[in-house]
Parts: sequence; C-alpha cells; structure tokens
Amino acid sequence: MAAILNAITTAVPEFSITQSDVWARMASLVPGGIPARLSTVYENAGIEKRHIVQTADAYMGGQDWTTRNQIYLQESEKLLTKVTADALDKADMEAAEINTIICVSTTGIATPSVPSQMIASSGFREDVMIVPLFGYGCAGGVMGLQVARDMVLADPSRKILLLTVELCSLAFRIGDLTKKGIVSTALFADGASGCVLSGSGDGPALGAFTQVTWPGTRDMMGWDIDEQGLGLVLGRDIPNFVRKEFSPVIDTFLSDNGLTRNALTEPACHPGGRKVIEALETYFDHLPGGLPATRDILAQYGNMSAPTVHFVMQELLQQGGNGPLLLTALGPGFTGALGLLER
Repeated sequence: MAAILNAITTAVPEFSITQSDVWARMASLVPGGIPARLSTVYENAGIEKRHIVQTADAYMGGQDWTTRNQIYLQESEKLLTKVTADALDKADMEAAEINTIICVSTTGIATPSVPSQMIASSGFREDVMIVPLFGYGCAGGVMGLQVARDMVLADPSRKILLLTVELCSLAFRIGDLTKKGIVSTALFADGASGCVLSGSGDGPALGAFTQVTWPGTRDMMGWDIDEQGLGLVLGRDIPNFVRKEFSPVIDTFLSDNGLTRNALTEPACHPGGRKVIEALETYFDHLPGGLPATRDILAQYGNMSAPTVHFVMQELLQQGGNGPLLLTALGPGFTGALGLLER
C-alpha cells in the first residue's frame, strides 16, 4: 500500500508587481535613494515579478498587526477556496469524500483555522478532521506532504486535502533598510497550493521522507513578534550552509533509499533565492541544465514560502518523466526537509 498524490494545484493573488517597481518604491522612501550595496539585492535576486494580496500602493503607508492579520484571514480563505475546488476537480472527488484537511501556513494567525471556516461553503462534512500546521515556513510544502503521507499509511481509507497558503507580503517593513528588510521586499511573495492524497487512484506515490534540524541554528530563519506583527529573522549564510551542511544530509538520504544523485533527473527544490539555487546546482552538478524549473518559478513568482516547492513540483510533473523525483526545502529550525515521489 502506498500514499498516492491524486492531484496538485496552485494559485496566486490577482495583484502582481515587478522587481523594478519594488526597487523604485523602496528607493522613493529613502533620501538619496537606496545605497548601491543594497540595490544589488534586487538586481541579483533572480526575480522578475511576484504576486501580492494587495495593490502595491496599499503597502506604502504601513499597516498595524490587526490590519495585517485581518487581511491574512480574508485573502487566505479566498486562495484556499480556489485551490480546494481545483484540486478536488482534478482528483475527480467531491468535498464530502475528504475526511482530513491539513493546512500549512506560517504568515498569519487563525484560530479557529481558515479551513474550519470553509466547511459549509466548500461542501465538506461537519466531521472532517482539520490539522493546522504552523511554524514550518519555507520547509512547510515538503513537511506537509510527509504528514499527509504518514496519515494515509496509518489509515489507508483516508482521503486527505493538503493545503498551503503563505502571504509573505503582509510582513513587509516598507522603508526598513536593514539587510533582512531589503531581502524581505526583494524576495518574498504570496501564493497557495492544494494537494489531494489517498491510498488509491492515479498519480505518483509518495516514498520516503526525512527532516533534520541542526542545533544552535534558531537565528537563521523565523519570526520576531513586535507591534507591527511578524518580523523576519534571517541570519547567517544560507547558501554556504547548503554546501557544507545540507549536501551531506541529501547524500545520506539518497543512500538510505538506494539512490545516488547521478540517478536523479531535475529535483523539485524550494527556491529560497538565486544564491541558494546556485548552491543546490553545485550539488546537482550532474545535471547539465542545472535547475531550470526551480529558477523559472523563482523568476515568475518569487519565494512564496511553503507553497513554492509545490509550484516547482507541479511544473516538473507536467513535463512528464519517470523515476524518483526528489523534493528539497529548508526552513525555520533551522531545518532541512527531503522527500521522494515515485513517478
């Protein structure tokens, strides 16, 4: 028996903004413009445009935490409603067949959870189990799949809807010229995904998964809480960390599953940023074209945190191909998450 990925869908908000527009708006708030050493962050991010839940003008005045979280609740529900309908349609299932909803999100606070507010409007049964997962950040797409897989293996009768939604733009600190402030506005974006998993049907099987959390790395990624709400924690050299610490973890994971990197086609990697992709391409140096799907998703959508790896995964699955598809992501903890899809 295996856990099967019956469907995967993605969605983004209606508003979009180009990288050059973000840079111009930030520069307009600083007398004399943004220093050259910081402007290069926008130029070198590998991003052309991103999607955001508000118009660009709405971010310019700053918003308090109450306002940001209200927007999170409203806009998250819109995106999750869309990916829910699309995923169920692709899986040829009715909402009433779903008995478990897992929702991964770390960019807002929702108690009760957003999916619990969608039960009647989306047609779910009143006894559907809802499992909110908070705190995984960029690793959430892979770790959510692991949790869903484990639940199917524990009870093969389960039909699970895995949802991810992140509205990273609501954490922008407009005018913040610290390194993490510039990185936030240069890199992060908004998006959502929906996956249907069960113990039967068509689709790739979910294979082995693992996660590793390195001691003493809490300062690398996460949230600080202040009067403005969620503020980005971003420290250390993540690309160098990928080369020195994450690469051996991938080696061990592949070996434990009877694989080598040379046996892999292009993996579905969470695009943490251009330099992170370059570090991953150094590891997957047997691929002559590098990681084009990961680069393309970053360029067109930015880093949407948890959903982003599902965008890459969806693109690679649509391209076809056989054999194992490796999934990789890094997130708060500092944690590395890995998984395998058997196509």
